[in-house]
Amino acid sequence: MKRIAIAMLFAAVPAAAQQPAAPVHHMIDGIVAVVGSRAILWSEILEVIGQERARGARLPEDSAGAVEFARNILANLIDEEVLLHRASGDTSITVADVDVAQTVDRQIQQIRGQFPSEQEFLRQLRQAGFGSQDEYRRWLSDQARRGELQRRLVQKYQAEGKMVRVAVSDADVNEAYERAKATFPRRPPAVTFRQIVVPTEAKPAALAAARAKAESLLAEIRRGADFEQVARRESQDSASAAQGGDLGWARRGELERPFEEVIFALQPGNVGPVVQTQYGFHVIRVERSRPSEVRSRHILIKPQYEPDDTTRARQRADSVLALWRGGMPFDSLVRRYHDAVEMEGSLEPFPKEQLPPSYREAIGERPKGDFVGPFPIADRGRGVPKFVVLQLTDVIEAGEYTVEEVRDRMRQQLSQERSFRRLLDQLKQETYVRSWPIEPFMARTP
Repeated sequence: MKRIAIAMLFAAVPAAAQQPAAPVHHMIDGIVAVVGSRAILWSEILEVIGQERARGARLPEDSAGAVEFARNILANLIDEEVLLHRASGDTSITVADVDVAQTVDRQIQQIRGQFPSEQEFLRQLRQAGFGSQDEYRRWLSDQARRGELQRRLVQKYQAEGKMVRVAVSDADVNEAYERAKATFPRRPPAVTFRQIVVPTEAKPAALAAARAKAESLLAEIRRGADFEQVARRESQDSASAAQGGDLGWARRGELERPFEEVIFALQPGNVGPVVQTQYGFHVIRVERSRPSEVRSRHILIKPQYEPDDTTRARQRADSVLALWRGGMPFDSLVRRYHDAVEMEGSLEPFPKEQLPPSYREAIGERPKGDFVGPFPIADRGRGVPKFVVLQLTDVIEAGEYTVEEVRDRMRQQLSQERSFRRLLDQLKQETYVRSWPIEPFMARTP
């Protein structure tokens, strides 16, 4: 039986040291549903209920509400097993052990970081029902693999056009809004804005020197040098150099276009030509590929920046502000000055409290229509500042969300939910599914 794991561990911080473990109730388990050849047990429903309680969710106190709550959990477990049943029979859907291991490593690192010591972490593992960290890792690995199989199956159906978009009317949105509005948080103070971000650019001589360095490393690798060793020795990407340049898996649209065009064109094991992006010059090798994902390594060589490069960028930002105030169209300024990797603003309300500190400080309490800047922000890719010039297109006070403010988001969410529901209903018709009443189990549960 699975344990109440991640939720319990997170809920244990920091009160775990002061509170004793909850008592364990023993009861007769039983089958509440079967999907294909997989039996779903009553204890699995109890596990989910325990996870919800550990997260602080309000659970129904009346018997009718408790039954409905448990039925919804069972329905979700059946849906999950239907997807897994279909994925297990599709040989095109696989999950590599290395991908699962990376996911689990991140989860354990995140959870371990919530505890003051290794001893406290291990104590809570034992309290959650795990005999060792290895046992906990095995449980997380199973959950990660199940989740990834479901994600890839749905992704495949989307690519094949089997997730048909379902129309949602304004009346549907209005009804959903009325049902859910009591659960919405208050709308925080927010702003919308347009911006132009002016990057610091290296001199042509510095760019030429960096390219020459990258070309020399490419030649060294093509003569037989080990790519990973060269990456550890030479790459200036601090996030990946120690891992031999490993960038993990990437889908289309996640990387800069020049880099992406190369990795999706290369065959696994091949090294491509030197590629220039805003960060510098890259030597790239593709490790593995799937229809919509590629795993690659790279060696990054950055150009050398001088103090006067930053001074020139600030002067360009001052010029942008003067031209914008003078009436030059925003689109013209974007084409000429804007850093393409940065967004051109936020037309959707952006909560002030979620703005980066440099934005919050610069915007302050300025009114709608004001120009702000130039002010510097970090350019972690280049290691030098960028300069922001923005205009506030709206300033929104705190209050309750109206249906118009959430209409588009709710419409999209309802459409996705109904499309997914339609797919699941179709898969259920093609899969053996049987369930039994849960009331007898609830009557025997302490």
